[in-house]
Amino acid sequence: FSLQDQFDNLEKHTQWGIDVLEKYIKFVKERTEIELSYAKQLRNLSKKYQPKKNSKEEEEYRYTSTRAFLATLNEMNDYAGQHEVISENMTSLITAELTRYVQELKQERKSHFHDGRKAQQHIETCWKQLEASKRRFERDCKEADRAQQYFEKMDADINVTKADVEKARQQAQLRHQMAEDSKAEYSSTLQKFNSEQHEHYYTHIPNIFQKIQEMEERRIVRIGESMKTFAEVDRQVIPIIGKCLDEITKAAESVDHKNDSQMVIEAFKSGFEPPGDIDFEDFTQPMKRTVSESSLSNSRGDGKSEPKFGSKSKGKLWPFIKKNKLMSLLTSPHQPPPPPPASASPSAVPNGPQSPKQQKEPLSHRFNEFMTSKPKIHCFRSLKRGGAGPEDFSNLPPEQRRKKLQQKVDELNRDIQKEMDSRDALTKMKDVYIKNPQMGDAASVDHRLAELGQNIEKLRLEAQKFEGWLAEVEGRLPARTEQPRRQSGVYEAQNPSGVNSCAQDRESPDGSYTEEQSQETEMKVPATDFDDEFDDEEPLPTIGTCKALYTFEGQNEGTISVAEGEMLYVIEEDKGDGWTRIRRNEDEEGYVPTSYVEVYLDKNAK
Repeated sequence: FSLQDQFDNLEKHTQWGIDVLEKYIKFVKERTEIELSYAKQLRNLSKKYQPKKNSKEEEEYRYTSTRAFLATLNEMNDYAGQHEVISENMTSLITAELTRYVQELKQERKSHFHDGRKAQQHIETCWKQLEASKRRFERDCKEADRAQQYFEKMDADINVTKADVEKARQQAQLRHQMAEDSKAEYSSTLQKFNSEQHEHYYTHIPNIFQKIQEMEERRIVRIGESMKTFAEVDRQVIPIIGKCLDEITKAAESVDHKNDSQMVIEAFKSGFEPPGDIDFEDFTQPMKRTVSESSLSNSRGDGKSEPKFGSKSKGKLWPFIKKNKLMSLLTSPHQPPPPPPASASPSAVPNGPQSPKQQKEPLSHRFNEFMTSKPKIHCFRSLKRGGAGPEDFSNLPPEQRRKKLQQKVDELNRDIQKEMDSRDALTKMKDVYIKNPQMGDAASVDHRLAELGQNIEKLRLEAQKFEGWLAEVEGRLPARTEQPRRQSGVYEAQNPSGVNSCAQDRESPDGSYTEEQSQETEMKVPATDFDDEFDDEEPLPTIGTCKALYTFEGQNEGTISVAEGEMLYVIEEDKGDGWTRIRRNEDEEGYVPTSYVEVYLDKNAK
């Protein structure tokens, strides 16, 4: 009853309540959009840092640290999914429900205020009727009073006829009767209005206001429940988000630095053994010095001949030497150069003058060049130039080769099993067709069965080939014997026993380990082209020119014949062994004795 006269204010207040509800709906809707956007950004972030399939980056995820990072990315993806759940639940439990409730609330409010307006209009109509009845009663009373006064005046006047007096009396009575009727009507209308007014203010309006109050209270309760749901939706995903964070912590705790270090060792160890010590070379007797026992040629001192490395052969060489240094060590003739014709060998005389143009470098300088040479491992070089390596992975170090062969064998075995499963399935299908011809023609699968049989046979042969190479690397089979390596230049070892002791248990050029053989046995290695290792390398640049002082017949491998007076290009200086490397054209190059040529160095020449 306290607000019975505040109908308009209540109408404004309830409209404000609906506006608040719609504002809250808009707030929740924007929150869901933020959650969806956040989840999308998290998923994109996780996807951005996922390793690409069939790439080097995918191989890096075998370490515990990178696996932990991958687990973090996956958990972040699940974390994003929980934010999507928040958005979905808020949309279904709050936004959609409140939107529907607002529509119902508007309809209910409209109905209540329509009833209120109708009640107000009814009471106003009753009031108007009462006012009309009151005015009519007042007018009739005044008319009756005037009629009475006129009658009394006529009755007192002696000059007025009796008929006129009677007429005035009748008129006065009539007006008096009309006043009485108006009074009765006014009294009835007043009673009715009072009753309607009491009903309006004590029944209709309170009922309407009660309904409006209940409606408003339901709205307030509903928005409170929605706010509670808003918090519960977040709280429901907290355990799952906590699990995601626990998994990230667990992945971080699984990082094992020792294991990662061991994996790096396993991934990159080559199986090569370090070279032995370099022996002192006595240059006071240059014609009698012997090749260092720790030479990279894996020599075997048999007292007769050494394994030959030609300029067109290749093998497993120590990986930390530049090509130019390696070629100069392996392909230059290791026997002393012959003296110039018609003169005693200058080098044959102890402490005599050196050969013409023969420049010796200190041993320390050559050792520094050897140690500071830029590493160029075969497998890295092959990757850089994009060329495919040999089928047996012989270009890799022994341990890496073993791993690659094992992977290939496992892959072939999986392919064989897959083909056999397909063949078994087709065989069963053929049996079904034979037993039930109406289901299909049994002969239709014969062609496919034949193809599968051929594929299985090919894969088995391929697997046997790789298993053979793997067994060879692991030492289960003897090393393959092929054409012996050629060495450019035949030289005799001055200390065969020392060479044997140094060469024992060293690696053979193909990467496998060989044991010491008898002094009569030549080392057998695969005769593959050395140039294939460097087929994409640039040819050595020319560093000058030279003029042949004498005719030289290059009889040994690695040497080149020159005629007296011939002009040639110099591509490598004498390194102290008495030989200079020259080139006649792009296809002809080799070594000549330094004392046979006159060298003109030009740093700008190419």
